[in-house]
Amino acid sequence: MRVVIAEDAALLREGLTRLLEDRNHEVCAAAGDADALRAAVALHHPDVAVVDIRMPPTHTDEGLRAALDLRRDHPGTGVLVLSQYIETRYAAQLLEYASGVGYLLKDRVADVAEFVDALARVAAGGTALDPEVVNQLLRATRNTSGLTVLTPREREVLALMAEGRSNAGIAAGLVVSAGAVEKHVASIFGKLNLPPSETDNRRVLAVLQYLRS
Repeated sequence: MRVVIAEDAALLREGLTRLLEDRNHEVCAAAGDADALRAAVALHHPDVAVVDIRMPPTHTDEGLRAALDLRRDHPGTGVLVLSQYIETRYAAQLLEYASGVGYLLKDRVADVAEFVDALARVAAGGTALDPEVVNQLLRATRNTSGLTVLTPREREVLALMAEGRSNAGIAAGLVVSAGAVEKHVASIFGKLNLPPSETDNRRVLAVLQYLRS
């Protein structure tokens, strides 16, 4: 993968750079602010950008706004945003784009294999949502009439779908057969009145759009 990193904390920026280079990925640029990020992506056209949500000068949403600009202006570049805290409204804004987006908590970077897997998924046009973000989205809608029709197992499958897991990944995570997962997915779409799709990104986003409604 060809990667651009945007992180104002020099130690974390250098750590991410070394982590990716040690795994034979090319870090095209490492930026410390949103403007430098935009310029780096325009210059290098990377496969994916890793972006801190809160960046100079106000440390509020500069990174998020830059990430949204990148998805609009450079659709071939995936965007994985990192945050210290769970901010579901930012995740919702990112998910307005149909593919190539991710939202992880910074603590997730400590699990190197999980982080690199999420980054590769986003670079390939998939999605990657932090499990804690998914849990908050689910909790926010737990009492709505829509989700009450789902069984406990279907809710587990829904949460893993929202993270961007494939059917095979869900089966491995829940220690069930792939066939069982396919039946649960079909049931979820039927109960939520969502047409099934062969594209994992579209099915994940359809479910998340429902959860945000």
